[in-house]
Amino acid sequence: SFVMCWGNLMKNIFAFIFGALFSLGLMISGMSNPEKVLGFLDIFGQWDISLMFVMLGAIAVAFIPFQKAIKSPKTLFNEQIQLPTNTQIDQRLIVGAFIFGIGWGIAGICPAPALTLIGLGHFEALYFIVAMLLGMFIYRILNKGN
Repeated sequence: SFVMCWGNLMKNIFAFIFGALFSLGLMISGMSNPEKVLGFLDIFGQWDISLMFVMLGAIAVAFIPFQKAIKSPKTLFNEQIQLPTNTQIDQRLIVGAFIFGIGWGIAGICPAPALTLIGLGHFEALYFIVAMLLGMFIYRILNKGN
């Protein structure tokens, strides 16, 4: 029907606009710049604290919408939001965080900025993306029963 088609079109337009805003924010803040990220992680060297303010700003902006999502897990289009239910800090979480942290510390890139870098023409980010996808694939194979 026309209403369903219009609703899907609007969802896609909103997704594009907010995705573009997010990537613009990553670029402006420096989160897409591996050198800037590595400078932030170098706390015993030439520490660049500026990304801490970016992270604090992101937490401040996201705090209220996350609280609303916890109380009423529905989107503006009345679709269910699937929030994580596991609240335990277990071995899988610690190992995953450790692997993520090592990769972030080596490359200075995490998933969303890697895609932004591709959009900016830095195709060497493909090495990171391929490694990330391989890690996701290995995780799925190892955790088929879970």
